[in-house]
Amino acid sequence: MKKVFKKKWLIIGILLLGTVISLSIWYRVRIQLRPGPPEPSEYSKQYAKEVKILRDQWGIPHIFGKTDRSTAFGLAYAHAEDDFPLIQGSLVAARGKLSLLHLSKLSIINDYLVQFLGLPQTLEKQYSTLPEDFKAFLDAYTEGLNYYAYMHPEEIDSRFFPISGKDVVAGFIHKFPLLMEVGKVLEDIFSREEDRLQEGWPIQKRLVLNTDMPSWFYGQLAGSNATAVGPNRSADGKVRININSHQPWEGPVTWYEAHVVSDEGWNMIGGTFPGAPLILHGHNQHLGWAHTVNRPDFIDVYKLNMHPNGLLSYRLDGEWIPLKVKDAEIEIDLGLFNWTVKRKIYGSVHGPVVKLDNGYYAIRYAGADRHGLSVYQWYRMNKASSFEEWKEAMSLLGIPMMNTVYADKKNIYYVYNALIPIRKEKYDWLSILPGDTSEAIWSEYLPYKSLPQVLNPPSGYLMNTNSNPFKTTVGEGNPKPDKFSPTLGIETIMNNRAIRSHELFGRDRSITRDEFFQYKFDRTYSKASSMYQEVLYPLLKTYTPKNTNEGRAMELLKNWHGRMEEDSSGAALARLVYEPIHDVKIFKPQGTPIPKPEETFQKAVEFLIDYYGKVDVPLGDIQRLRRGSTDVPIGGGKDTLNAVHTKKEGGKLVGVAGDSYILIAEFSNNGVASWAIHQYGNVNRKDSSHYDDQVPLFINRKLRKSLLTKEEIKKHLEKEYHPGEE
Repeated sequence: MKKVFKKKWLIIGILLLGTVISLSIWYRVRIQLRPGPPEPSEYSKQYAKEVKILRDQWGIPHIFGKTDRSTAFGLAYAHAEDDFPLIQGSLVAARGKLSLLHLSKLSIINDYLVQFLGLPQTLEKQYSTLPEDFKAFLDAYTEGLNYYAYMHPEEIDSRFFPISGKDVVAGFIHKFPLLMEVGKVLEDIFSREEDRLQEGWPIQKRLVLNTDMPSWFYGQLAGSNATAVGPNRSADGKVRININSHQPWEGPVTWYEAHVVSDEGWNMIGGTFPGAPLILHGHNQHLGWAHTVNRPDFIDVYKLNMHPNGLLSYRLDGEWIPLKVKDAEIEIDLGLFNWTVKRKIYGSVHGPVVKLDNGYYAIRYAGADRHGLSVYQWYRMNKASSFEEWKEAMSLLGIPMMNTVYADKKNIYYVYNALIPIRKEKYDWLSILPGDTSEAIWSEYLPYKSLPQVLNPPSGYLMNTNSNPFKTTVGEGNPKPDKFSPTLGIETIMNNRAIRSHELFGRDRSITRDEFFQYKFDRTYSKASSMYQEVLYPLLKTYTPKNTNEGRAMELLKNWHGRMEEDSSGAALARLVYEPIHDVKIFKPQGTPIPKPEETFQKAVEFLIDYYGKVDVPLGDIQRLRRGSTDVPIGGGKDTLNAVHTKKEGGKLVGVAGDSYILIAEFSNNGVASWAIHQYGNVNRKDSSHYDDQVPLFINRKLRKSLLTKEEIKKHLEKEYHPGEE
């Protein structure tokens, strides 16, 4: 009997082993059955001969081509060398096929949103409106990606190749709704209880969600700084601009530095994102600009009045209109086979429609029909040689958001750039709107000339730190807030970075280059900031320590100088006390209880005692920059001009965002010079020496000189090659 039993289990084991082996073989065979990488086109071969990539000592690519197209080809190839997986993932995500590339919660939600928002249909319409020569430029860029794929077939998923220029436009159409926080509004709607989702109830349009999705997916960026000083405020008569976006340090919206030069006049250095065919902010030989995120009221939600007999029709202006209905098909790769999940998606004249148990709700967001124009606008900005040309490009309003600060040798300029709907005053646009009247459906935007803007203010200085556009400069020249309707939703916050900018740049009437650099890296909280006014001063005035540790902690805060320096124990404690309060106020829904300073103070002391056994812990022991095997202390703080945003990992606060790629440009009659730094290094491959080679400079707030001419580059040359010959 025992022998029969053993034999039975032996047979079952052999069958299971055979099944596993068969499935493993099928998995490998299935991958082998995928098509090979695309063969290089004749255009690719021509572009590869026409363009050269010069890598400097930091691994930064300087791409020299005969034409804009061949230079774009070279940019694509160079960026793919340094970060191909992220480029591939970004373009696949824009197609709504991320669940085929790698299965995750993020992938499934992304692919659903692409179809829910109707992005493929939007792409077809918007792509057709672009100039034919610009389409050829986009195709040249993707030829560079396809050429890289051909040369490195082991890195690609060939199911998504060849890539076309249309995929590039799709990437821009895909990112903007997320950056404009459509995902946040949807999450708010889905999370509501039925009795709190009615017409007239407020909608949260700015919040961080209780989810494991990354912050960039919902549009939560940590902030940005942009500052310009004109010739009448600089000690040497030169114009300077600080290009200082605070991006996540990892992911599809992390900065990559490149320098592109074509014989057709394209000469631009600065930062770009994976899948972008040009420089998004930086400078050319004539001018430069910086972006910071702004958040006017981009999005509205409507409750539809559905047919009482259960028909899929909604009432609008007294008529019943059929709801648009189709299936969203999300294709998932399970390894051994693909599986398609279908979900109904709905649409109305307002926009995409969400179906919930208690009704249907439509979403309308600004620029849904024109986000694809943004990449063309950026190209025009790249190529501009004067303020007039650059401003003409800006007036296209293809880029639907972002404060923009501009500089050239004579001018400094700020514009609250945004596609802001023109709304009727009679409605409360921060609440759920009636869906049965076309009066509540806007279709026009505030013209570019009517946006808040400042040109060459008397002070010779302007800035924006995601802050109040009506306090862009000191003294005369600011836009007048009473000229702008509250329905526009223009924010009026003056954060610590804005206050400190005015205290530093705004009070110094003769700013040297060294002072400009010093002010940019300021780590101080103003006594007028929320850190002091709402947290430290009330805490020090009213709180009585409960034990010796708390008493010592109170002494540290009382004697703290307000600077986020690595050797300061007061800075470490202040950060732990302040951050929970700051995050609720800035990112959580209105009405979310704000922690009391006494509570966060007690938790901060507990944290320090639990992990370090004392409260006297220098900030650098707690706050770290980590990249591969690099693990070093870093100063700076949340909402300081030298910004560092962190996440807790055990007893450490590890940097994840804030100051990232920084570029400071200087314009004069002698031309342009610039200095830059990246928080890690310019290559996102762990086996590269440039994976973390800029960290020592970054943590010490040092900038390296930009190499802008071929002669300068050759003095610091690491290698020079044609694409495919590296």
